Amino acid sequence: MKYKEFLKGRGAQKNTSNKFLQHIYEMREDFLEFCHLEGEEAESNKTQYIPIFPKTIVNKVDSPDVGMAYSMNPYQGCEHGCIYCYARNAHEYWGYSAGLDFERKILVKKSAPKLLEAKIKHKNWKAQTIVMSGNTDCYQPAEKKFEITRKCLEVFLKYRHPVGIITKNALVLRDLDILKELNAHQLVGVNISVTSLSEKTRRKLEPRTASIQKRLKTINVLSENKIPVNAMLAPMIPGINSHELLKLAKTVADNGALSFAFTVVRLNGAIGQIFTDWIKKAMPDRAEKVLHLIQDCHGGSINDSRFGIRNRGEGKIATQIHDMAKLARHLYFKDKSFPKLNKNMHEQYKDGQMKLF
Repeated sequence: MKYKEFLKGRGAQKNTSNKFLQHIYEMREDFLEFCHLEGEEAESNKTQYIPIFPKTIVNKVDSPDVGMAYSMNPYQGCEHGCIYCYARNAHEYWGYSAGLDFERKILVKKSAPKLLEAKIKHKNWKAQTIVMSGNTDCYQPAEKKFEITRKCLEVFLKYRHPVGIITKNALVLRDLDILKELNAHQLVGVNISVTSLSEKTRRKLEPRTASIQKRLKTINVLSENKIPVNAMLAPMIPGINSHELLKLAKTVADNGALSFAFTVVRLNGAIGQIFTDWIKKAMPDRAEKVLHLIQDCHGGSINDSRFGIRNRGEGKIATQIHDMAKLARHLYFKDKSFPKLNKNMHEQYKDGQMKLF
């Protein structure tokens, strides 16, 4: 857009159309020109928190290559604004765009703790690790205001139920007291996302996330408190951060991570359009090269929906990334392993306290 400056502090630079809606809303160039000449904003860039009232909070994950059986998300949409985020498409189900709406319209589930409690107290429920942030980050900026994640962790502790956490926000350390109590019973594992060691790259890819140093410090503090940490070095984007994989693995290992995981980036659904628009504005000098490298990992397309291949990629570049990961595990994680969480205590605590008889 000629008159629209690059939106600092946001990942997406536009709102894509919602495939589920009949009508398309777009800003015309003449309107943007008018706003530019008048010194006015064409639209507000402020974050909105919108309460919603779901009937359930725990989701069964049917995808065979995701690595979790159940997940829950206290928030829909994510202010972190990671440009590559696969969760963007989910915002369309709520009637919003996967672009800027995903970052600026955050749906808040205040009833999440009660819904979680009802789920894990149900007589037919058998303990399985429930992962917080299977979709959007449970420690995004909204959590500082609403504290829904903390209240959910209190529920997990009360019922001695295993929980996994995925985040790229140092705010997780606020709840170190609860995490230590959960870990005393081997009920928690934390996955910290570290995508790059370059702050310049981090600011472009993930504009409202914690700095790299804060994330490494978070891994270090959790590890010092014996809380198991897996580092999520994902996604690997050829031409942007894939060359950092070995150094990333060594750094997280040095800070105490017990394991790491990674994916090769894929730009499914509306994310392809959002990422393409962004990289041509944020990295115009290498935009075409990066897009072609991504295509090379997915059979000529930037998207890939094939189970078992979509997150791994294929071809020479994807093979090189996997070879680096294999070497990294041999060099830095040879004698480390991420523990399995305890599923055996919950049945005794279903009524909220240890059964005596």
